[in-house]
Amino acid sequence: KKMSDTQEVLGLYAWTLCRYPSKELAVNAKLSLEQYKQQIIKACFLNEKDPVKKWKQLFSDAKKIEKWLTNLKIETIHLESRSCDIKFSIGPNRQFLGISGHNIPSFEIFTSPDWRGTNGIYFADQPSFRDGNLIKGVKLEFKDGNINKARAKKGDEYLQKVIKRDEGARRVGEFSLTDKRFSKIDKFMADTLFDENYGGKYGNSHIAIGSSFSSTYKGDPTKIAGKKKQMGFNDSSLHWDLINIENKKVTAKLISGKSITIYENGMFEY
Repeated sequence: KKMSDTQEVLGLYAWTLCRYPSKELAVNAKLSLEQYKQQIIKACFLNEKDPVKKWKQLFSDAKKIEKWLTNLKIETIHLESRSCDIKFSIGPNRQFLGISGHNIPSFEIFTSPDWRGTNGIYFADQPSFRDGNLIKGVKLEFKDGNINKARAKKGDEYLQKVIKRDEGARRVGEFSLTDKRFSKIDKFMADTLFDENYGGKYGNSHIAIGSSFSSTYKGDPTKIAGKKKQMGFNDSSLHWDLINIENKKVTAKLISGKSITIYENGMFEY
């Protein structure tokens, strides 16, 4: 993951990731193959009269939100839901990114916060299928950037093992939001590509514990190789997306001192 991130920001390669429906994927998601196939068709707008036109419009809409969030100059983000109450420090010179054509489908808008300013409780009510394991009900408690307590209702042994992989595995590398108006995904797919882009009734928020993205630096990311640590960009061999699909309110405290709601009822408030 670290090598890929470095090579990508240097412009050494580009990539696109997509999925083809298979029986094994459907079994893991507890869906029929036909149900799984229809989720992919719907998620990728293949049932639209002009899918390319739809994607171009979505790309344009996402860019407006990314620019809006970046220009707000956010100091901290506060996420509140039935099971979550957590704050993230965005850090200096960060930008928000989104639809790029790398992941198909992709609807999330994300950044890599300064991991040192993460405090509170995060709960992943969406299951996670990883390394052949089904993990449910992951609850993480952060204090001064590090996971202080962690448990899972199912797959706890796997969770405890993973967060001990390296020092950065207990820290946040990504914060993300998906607008329900963008994504048509409304079922658990047992595949992070789809699950992290869940739309449903209230959209989703997800965090990733582990590695951060250099591309979220607002500037030339190739110039900060030796400065990432002091800027709060997390480093780890892990990158695990954990998704919350509850109704939530996300408030941003700006550097100016003003506080505004940026996301509520599954939608960006821009």
